[in-house]
Amino acid sequence: MALIDVLKPDFVFNDDRGSLVQIVHGGCEQVNAVFTKKGAVRGNSHYHRLNEEIFFIISGSVAVTAELGGEREEYVFSSGDMFRVNRNVRHSFVYLEDTYLVGLYSGRVELPDGSKDIYTDEAKKD
Repeated sequence: MALIDVLKPDFVFNDDRGSLVQIVHGGCEQVNAVFTKKGAVRGNSHYHRLNEEIFFIISGSVAVTAELGGEREEYVFSSGDMFRVNRNVRHSFVYLEDTYLVGLYSGRVELPDGSKDIYTDEAKKD
């Protein structure tokens, strides 16, 4: 099983005005627009028990590390790339340049009881 699935947008349209990219057309409950500066790290090897995350890189580039059960994968994604991080896969992002991306979650990260579907190495003991 791949820890990260490389995806393609549902639909892409280009003309003299520019482009339209339909990232997905269903199945997401939370959408985040994220800007991160070159050299920053996000994620710090966290994972989600309930959520899959889909990322679409608008501009820039990011190195992604994914880990599960002793298996490790490393990727570099850049403008126009799209990928899914599966449930329970630990992931970290190192931004190689200023980057804009969209993150889409299959559910909500903030849960009704006030907790979050975000787990780190410290939470591994559960």
